[in-house]
Amino acid sequence: MSITLLGIVDDRALGTSMRLIVTRPDMLAAAKTAADRVIKAIDEAASRFRADSELSRVNREPGRQIRISPLLAQALAAGLRGARLTDGAVDPTVGSAVRLAGYDRDFASILADGPPIRLSVSQVPGWRAIQFDQAAGTVWVPPSVEIDLGATAKALAADLAAAAALEAVGAGGVLVSLGGDIAVAGEPPPEGWAVQTSEDSSAPIDDDEETITIQSGGIATSSTTVRRWTRGGIVLHHIIDPATGLPVAGPWRTASVVAATCVDANIAATAAIVMGESAIRWLTANKLPARLVDRGGIVHRVSGWPAPSRQSNS
Repeated sequence: MSITLLGIVDDRALGTSMRLIVTRPDMLAAAKTAADRVIKAIDEAASRFRADSELSRVNREPGRQIRISPLLAQALAAGLRGARLTDGAVDPTVGSAVRLAGYDRDFASILADGPPIRLSVSQVPGWRAIQFDQAAGTVWVPPSVEIDLGATAKALAADLAAAAALEAVGAGGVLVSLGGDIAVAGEPPPEGWAVQTSEDSSAPIDDDEETITIQSGGIATSSTTVRRWTRGGIVLHHIIDPATGLPVAGPWRTASVVAATCVDANIAATAAIVMGESAIRWLTANKLPARLVDRGGIVHRVSGWPAPSRQSNS
């Protein structure tokens, strides 16, 4: 059996782990440069944690029509599309709720434990409150709205970085992983891209972990077990239920989904956590292969998610 030689580099980006893999190892440096350029641009456009980002400026100036760059417009369009596809289960207007729950800075800077904070049930403003014209490059948000693109911007960065890296490489295949959001582009290895489906995207490659193989598109994992913190003895996490404005308290602790793009996979994975039991019906109706892990650690494979295999690239 032939073995495909891969070029692999690990790094940090967007506050999380990054892995880039190419099937042409001699072009790894060029691919990394191209991917880094895209990821940097996404960070400057759509980060909620950078005071100098375009998104932060939009959030600081509610009630005004703001002209935005094509890249932020693309990221915002992805967030609003996610809201439409999931009937609001994934909603970019959760920004205030996420911040009030304690996720108010880059996750690496958040204290793992701290004093109590006061949270109350309050439906988020809702994505329909945003007035957005992608063609004109303008957005208007009312004073009650704070936009957060956490459910889509990182996945969009993975999709765009994979495409840019492939263009730089010129041929072959590319995989980009950003903290559990994985996009592939070009021609895959003969054996396909084997992906480890850990709850923690930074977990080392382990033969005991479940893997799947993909040929194209993307895969994303959303989990309540990794980005979490404690306040006053109460465990909180970053996935907000738009209906309550509080961290989701449903049956799933982790959802992994395969889709045509990493953005679509991330939208579906986040929606599954929020939807709870009804996610199984929604994923099946949309023919989205998914792996759901409940609070007891039992794995539920949905819509054709394959049985476990061993080999893993990422």
